[in-house]
Amino acid sequence: MDDLLIRGGHVIDGTGAPGRDADVSIAAGRIVAIESRSSRPAYRAIDARGQVVAPGLIDIHTHSDFTLPLNPRAESKIRQGVTLEVVGNCGFSVAPAMPERIAMHREYLAPSASELELSPTTFGEYVATFPATSVNVIFQVGHNTLRLMTAGMESRPVTREELATMERLLEEALAAGAWGLSSGLFTAPGCHADSDEIVALARVLRRHGAAYSSHVRDEANRGAEAVREAIAVAETTGVHVQIAHLKLSGIDNWGGAGRLLGEIAAARRRGLPVDCDAYPYDTATNPLRNLLPRWVVEGGIPAMLARLGRAEVRARLRADIARDGLNNFGRIPSWDVVRVAIAPNLPQEAGRTLGEIARRRSVDPLDGVCDFLLADRGETRILITSMSEKDVWDITGAPWVLVGSDANALATSGATSRGKPHPRSYGTHARLLGSCVRDGLLTLPAAIHKTTGASAAALGLADRGVLREGAWADVAVFDPARIADRATYDDPHQYAVGVSTVLVNGEVVVDGGDHTGVLAGRRLTGGTNAF
Repeated sequence: MDDLLIRGGHVIDGTGAPGRDADVSIAAGRIVAIESRSSRPAYRAIDARGQVVAPGLIDIHTHSDFTLPLNPRAESKIRQGVTLEVVGNCGFSVAPAMPERIAMHREYLAPSASELELSPTTFGEYVATFPATSVNVIFQVGHNTLRLMTAGMESRPVTREELATMERLLEEALAAGAWGLSSGLFTAPGCHADSDEIVALARVLRRHGAAYSSHVRDEANRGAEAVREAIAVAETTGVHVQIAHLKLSGIDNWGGAGRLLGEIAAARRRGLPVDCDAYPYDTATNPLRNLLPRWVVEGGIPAMLARLGRAEVRARLRADIARDGLNNFGRIPSWDVVRVAIAPNLPQEAGRTLGEIARRRSVDPLDGVCDFLLADRGETRILITSMSEKDVWDITGAPWVLVGSDANALATSGATSRGKPHPRSYGTHARLLGSCVRDGLLTLPAAIHKTTGASAAALGLADRGVLREGAWADVAVFDPARIADRATYDDPHQYAVGVSTVLVNGEVVVDGGDHTGVLAGRRLTGGTNAF
């Protein structure tokens, strides 16, 4: 007797192939049969007539390590059909955290993980004590975190001894189950690393068969150069490279998506192990301090706050931004395209633009930005509309570009419901399978493939991301005419609609559109072990 039978649905298996009407039988957490009309008995049958039956979706780039311990049900993701999240991205990871650096670590992660209780921990202890969740989780260790634990926020090359310590910490993390290393070369302290430092760490990854993902050094004026740097890591070491949330920021760079995609496509044609992901929005999110020139945060957050109160520092900031635009985001029309998402110490300002706040206070916009950072102790997180819609659609429409929300798993109530975060937390995958398909950007099999089979292949997962006999039963059932994102910038805490059933490792987590409370996810560790 099988555990479940999903009957009468249109099966799109995640390989990119056209769908077919079939029944899916599940037992002991795995798919045991896919048949046109099954006669296999099962304890429960789920009626999927009129709906698509697809593999559980893979969110290949997320920051849910900051929220899953607070919200293990992962509502905003699982209700879109997401069954696997890859965490520890952009160089930021909770572990390892040495006792002597824990205060600096807390300060550094405050804009991203202000509600999370951070304690000294090894990577092994961190993974072993990570709570049970509704989604499967893959962990990465962050390069910024490794550098913070050795050279702090200092703007300099690491010493030979510090590099050896970083290599040792990376080895320990990989042995404890880290899937690979992520970097955030756009901001301190990662931006202080040269290419040789990254290649040295990538050689450690190569020895372990692990992977490298990168928020590249620049996504604006020097975006192509930054992408080439990431590709060079693959070419030099043979390590698989995932370029994170591909984009072109800043009005001076709009219209260049085709050229940027061409750089990556050429590397792939040469046989280099390079992938990239993107989210279908023209707006990004980041700590507000990361928009300022990198010298502002040299020496850490207290040093930054001390600088921002000085008139000569603000004059230098104004000149730098007038000349170069914002760090990593380029030139923007005005501070009206920068909106407060979360301000732990000024919660009443969430949803307002920095231009609006400056006008209300009758101050120069840059002075308003500096004053806001001071009042919020450097912890502000913002939304910034810095991309062109055409570039976003060109990137999203490329069939080989994968899908990562770059967002946390949230909920409409509880600890993760505060502020006005990016709606991509609630809508990335529903938008992909909904409006992106219905508007003709992608076919439904192609859209599903991007976020299932193709993502699984990029991660080296052989038994997830596809519906076939023997694969793990991560399954999403949805109405293709109804699936949609509902979250907006003004009202982001709204669940997607159209997903009726989600299975994780064969257990029903979403049933009739409602969360069952089941925490069926597994921690997938390097070497594809799971526990």
